[in-house]
Amino acid sequence: MKGRTAAFVVVASFLATSPALADQGCAGTRAPTSSKLTVQVNGVRPAVGEVAITVYPDDKRRFLAKGGKLARQRLKAAASVRACFWTPPGFYAVAVYHDRDGDRDFDRTLVGLPAEGFGFSNDPDTKTGLPSFSSVRFRVAPGERVTPIQMKYLR
Repeated sequence: MKGRTAAFVVVASFLATSPALADQGCAGTRAPTSSKLTVQVNGVRPAVGEVAITVYPDDKRRFLAKGGKLARQRLKAAASVRACFWTPPGFYAVAVYHDRDGDRDFDRTLVGLPAEGFGFSNDPDTKTGLPSFSSVRFRVAPGERVTPIQMKYLR
């Protein structure tokens, strides 16, 4: 019986500390009707600084606007980073950027182009400028939603 108890304790502690399986670390407040939105950002290079992951509500006037965010997490940069957020079911948009120098500001070149990596939900085309709100908007149904985003770099 001691062996089974020890094995249970090991498995239970793994589940409680595993980022993929634990609920700790999600931004927002979990409620009985909450959905878990997980944002998976891939292609971060180099693995220095931090990655800012920002969730916006279903309101195109608030998308990328100062003070318009619902939630943000800043994570240590790695090739792939993952953050989760508790949200009511509904529509949202996500923007990410790689804050390589850790100044908590999205750096641009002298001509206004992005100097740091960036990305958006639904991975829209950004060759001609910022994406439209409708191209980054997505639905979070009851339960769990994983949204992958590929980091883009102009140089």
